[in-house]
Amino acid sequence: MPSRRKSTAMSAEHKRALAQGREQSRVVRTYLEALEQHRPKRGRKRTPESIKKQLNDIKSAMRDATAFERVHLLQQRKDLEAELERHTASSNGESIAALEKAFVKVVAPYSEAKGISYSTWREVGVPAEVLSRGGIARTRG
Repeated sequence: MPSRRKSTAMSAEHKRALAQGREQSRVVRTYLEALEQHRPKRGRKRTPESIKKQLNDIKSAMRDATAFERVHLLQQRKDLEAELERHTASSNGESIAALEKAFVKVVAPYSEAKGISYSTWREVGVPAEVLSRGGIARTRG
């Protein structure tokens, strides 16, 4: 006797819910990555101009460098080029304010679905004011 299989087609509602979850995850990920990138670092803040100056200094130093020094200069150059690219991307990309606005809209349902608490958001660097605007209350317990 042939077995009958149940239809495994998803309902339109289920597909919408999955798409909504993916979009919420994208918004949260993008905002957290932007927060991480804009987190203040110790010491003097580097600008694209100061990075370019360092790259020029490395270019000059390469002329007289030994093989041992050159390997370190080459790695330093790669690191600086990557940092310069990040600076360029962040100035050309979405502003942190726009990312924050989108985050505020999805943080409550995302937190509910994933079981993420206020203190966890704070620990990763989300400002308390942003969580408050998103409807995430500080609770004890």
